[in-house]
Order: sequence, then structure tokens, then C-alpha cells
Amino acid sequence: MSKQTYRTHYCGEVTETLSGQSVTLSGWVHRRRDHGGVIFIDLRDRDGLVQVVFRPEAKAIFEQAERLRSEYVITITGEVIDRPEGMRNDKMRTGNIEVVGTALTVLNAAETPPFPLEEHNTISEEVRLKYRYIDLRRPDMAARFQMRSDVCRVIRDYFSSERFMEVETPVLTKATPEGARDYLVPSRTHPGSFFALPQSPQLFKQLLMMSGFDRYYQIVKCFRDEDLRLDRQPEFTQLDVEASFVEEADIQAWAEGLMTRIFSEVMKVELTAPFERMTYAEAMHRFGSDKPDLRIPLEFVDVAESVKDVDFKVFSGPAKEADGRVVALRLPGGVDLSRKEIDGYTKFVGIYGAKGLAYIKVNDKAAGIEGLQSPILKFLTPEAINDILERTGAQTGDVIFFGADKANIVNEALGALRVKLGHDRGLVNEGWRLLWVTDFPMFEEADGRYYAMHHPFTQPTTMEKMDPATSTARAYDLVLNGMELGGGSIRIHDQAMQNEVFTLLGLSKEEAENKFGFFLEALKYGCPPHGGIAFGIDRLVMLLTGSDSIRDVIAFPKTQTASCPLTNAPQPVALSQLMELGVRVSAKKETAA
Repeated sequence: MSKQTYRTHYCGEVTETLSGQSVTLSGWVHRRRDHGGVIFIDLRDRDGLVQVVFRPEAKAIFEQAERLRSEYVITITGEVIDRPEGMRNDKMRTGNIEVVGTALTVLNAAETPPFPLEEHNTISEEVRLKYRYIDLRRPDMAARFQMRSDVCRVIRDYFSSERFMEVETPVLTKATPEGARDYLVPSRTHPGSFFALPQSPQLFKQLLMMSGFDRYYQIVKCFRDEDLRLDRQPEFTQLDVEASFVEEADIQAWAEGLMTRIFSEVMKVELTAPFERMTYAEAMHRFGSDKPDLRIPLEFVDVAESVKDVDFKVFSGPAKEADGRVVALRLPGGVDLSRKEIDGYTKFVGIYGAKGLAYIKVNDKAAGIEGLQSPILKFLTPEAINDILERTGAQTGDVIFFGADKANIVNEALGALRVKLGHDRGLVNEGWRLLWVTDFPMFEEADGRYYAMHHPFTQPTTMEKMDPATSTARAYDLVLNGMELGGGSIRIHDQAMQNEVFTLLGLSKEEAENKFGFFLEALKYGCPPHGGIAFGIDRLVMLLTGSDSIRDVIAFPKTQTASCPLTNAPQPVALSQLMELGVRVSAKKETAA
């Protein structure tokens, strides 16, 4: 029995360099066309498309080709020839040639797919995820996953060259609070007890530092049972990095080295290192966000001093409050915004808790107050108006938007408006802007208690007694085009300081021992100074590929309700299996008890 040859080349490799040669290709029929008694098919594999021609003079193979339909799986052998002038396709890598078929084998017929690949944009995401194996056949999807593979290859090559060790950490572990809900796994051998899927390998990578593995990395799955957004999934992949005997600059230099190599090798873009740096306080002051998109040339201007004495309580109230803020956001050329558009922006900031959106249109600056247009002018003094114009640098044709409320509401609402205006008005500059944001608050207050801003293992900036209201952390985030790529910190390596942080977070000695006893015990046996960083690989690839959602760069993602249409998971399981695990399900709430 002769051995079948399925492939000598991938489809995308067949270019004019192979003219005159015989090739064997395997893949899917992407499209079939009949022209002038000749059959053309576009043959597709993960590497690309190539045009194959079947001519009627080759009667036997032509009759086979007549039976081909979309998504049939075939193998063809043929001669590579140059396409005639005027028939070339500059949009295809293989557009200067075609393959004249001399042999054809149908490996598998296919039913009509639930949707044409070219019309995926008109199909609901639910359907595309249900038939994900078909959705992944699209050439643009194959390109995304090739890039993801390339990124992971560069990561491994880079850290290997820097003498980092790749180590796997457990997937079944102990539930520890890290700001989101854990996915729990019941234990059959320990009835009533549960493992948790890791939200990150944080404690294990710190334990590896205590073990003497002084440079560690891992491409690892993590799990968080949280409400989903376009850049969130219940299971996601991160690059986890930790090193001993380091300072912030060491970790940041490695991260910059990795990013410059990824961009150079994968994107063919040369980045300039070191990247820009900005403190958390400066980022919030200028942009209302700790992950500002520096491609957008709009900034906040604080105008509390301008309006603190006006009769307009909407402005003067927050201007006088310690936790209040009044800012102006100048939009160059925004005077042409219609009332309908402004109403739309008012509704938009309301999503973030803003009670309204005041504005001033500068129709003619030279005309003074007479050249301004706004419903709030009558509530402001001439001195306040002139001061606002001077502080913002407003010119004729501009519009000034205002945010006045609690500082956190102003920051979130006007920060989101800044980004939306940038995109709506075409103000987003081309390119890649990477930024280190540093010196984060150590704690944040909510519900009458303090929480760790990053996580409770972050070292404070000062080794003196911590004030939870003012202490800053040795933490740093890397931001790319307004999206957080990753974050890290220098870790606490002293047991006394770790206990103090737990106390400030409201954990009793017994709670700390119950949740982190194994870690506190390890700190007693010689822990080196160490720090690290973690990057979201899904998010990075999403940005690099220009995708709208991380679901586009995850092979089999979940929906926004954390379900899988492909496998119809999650599903109830048999009562016998639950009994074996010692789990009882409430019919009403479907929660384990």
C-alpha cells in the first residue's frame, strides 16, 4: 500500500519562487468559482490561501473538482505557474501564481457550514462560539493565533537568555482572598473541603524565591470568578515573573527588554527604552486614570480655586471639600458639537456616577464673555470665567467640559469622557505609547475598612510605621495605549512587616494564620529581597492584533456570562457524583452547601 503524501508546502508558502515546480497541498476549500469552463478554488490552510485551477482537458480530475463545495477537505497536487498579467492579486501573498491541479483527493466532504466564513460579522457571537472550530478557520483568526504563538516563543527565548527558570506551580491550591471570587473544587478524599483554582501563582512564586530559585517565570493559567468585560475572562493566561536580590529598576529593565524584543520580532516595530514614567498621583491629576492613554492629547485642568467662591454650589461645594474635585477638560475645535451630541456625552458620564456635564463653548474669545455660550455662565463671576479660560488655554472654537463631584467620581467620569472624545473626534495619535505608572497608594478605603491596592504582599515605600491613609507602595504597572498590560511590585520579605500589613487590612492573628500560615512560616527561614511582575498575555495579544476583545485571541473562550456555547458548560452533574463529593445543591439558588 503506497503512502499518502499530504503536503510538501503550506498554502501561504507557494509563491513565484516555486514557479515550474510540482507541489502537494492539503486544506479546506475556501471558495469555488466557475469561469469560462474552468474551475477555480481558493485552497486554505492555517498559513494562507492559494488559487488552484482545474482545466476541462484533464477530464477525470475536472469531474472530481465539479463536486467540490465549501469546506471540503482535500489534497491536491499540481504545477505552480505565474498568473497572466491583469489576473494577479496584490492583496494575497500568493497572488502572483496559481497551481494547475493534476491530482485531487477528497479526504472529507462537508455539510454546508452554519455560517459563511466571510459573513462572520453578521453572525451573533453566541453562534460563532458554538461553532468555534469553524470560526477559527477564518484566515484572520489563524493570523491572530500565529501571533500569539510567536509572542510566547519570544517570551521563552528571552527569559531563557536571561537565565530565568521556567517552573510550574499548582493548579489545585488553597482559597486566598485576592480581590475576586475563587473557583472552588470539592475534594472527594476530604469531604466538605475544597481546593481553589489559583487567581495567580503569587504565593508560590514567592516561595520559589525562598527556595533559592532566584529567577523564575511561567506562562500560566489563572482563574477568577468575576463579572466579565471585553478584556476579562474567567480563565486567562498570564506571564508570571519573579526574581531575588532585585530592585524596581531590575524588574522594569527585564520587562522593557522583553517588550522591545516582542515588538521587534513579532511586530517589526522598534521601541525606545527606557519607557516613560509617571507617578500614580500625576496620572490621576492629569488624566483621572492610573492607566492613561498618552496617544490622546487631552488633559485635566484643576479649576477648584477658580470657582470655590462662586454661588454655583455644583462647583463651589466640591471645590471646598477635602475629597472633592473640580476639573476642566478642553476639547479643541469642539464648538461644533450639537446639543444632541452634548446630551449624549452627558448620558455617557452618568454611567460613571456624574450627575451632569457642564460646558462652555468658546465661540469668539476676543469678544470676552459675550463670545461664550453656556447655561452655567449666569452662575459664574467674570473673574472665575476669565480664570478658567486662562488656566485651560482655551481658544476660539474650543469647548470646555467640567466635572465637579467627589474626586473619585470626577476622575472616573471625566477620565472616560477624555478617552471617548479622543476616539470620537479623531484625536488618537498613531503608534505605541508604553508607560510605567509608579508609587501607588499602599491601601484604598472602602466600606469603612482598608484593602490592599495591589495585593497584601507588596512592600511599602517606607520601612517606618505605616499610615494606611498615606502610605505608598513599591508597586508599578506597565500601561500600553491606555490599557494595563501588567503590574508588579517589590515584595515584603520580613515576617513582622507582613503581619503588620495583615493587621492594617483587618485580619486577626487567627485569620492570618488560617489563610496564610504556611507562607508566614516560610518567611522565618531566610527569605531574600525579591520582586516581580505579571503580564496578561491575552490582553497583550489583543492589543497587538488590533482585536476588539480578548475572546478573539483565546481559542475557546467563555461568553460574558461565563458559559461555553461549544460544550454547553457549565452543566449540572449526576446526583451520584455529587454524593461522592459530599456536595448538596440547592434547587433554588444552585449553590453548593
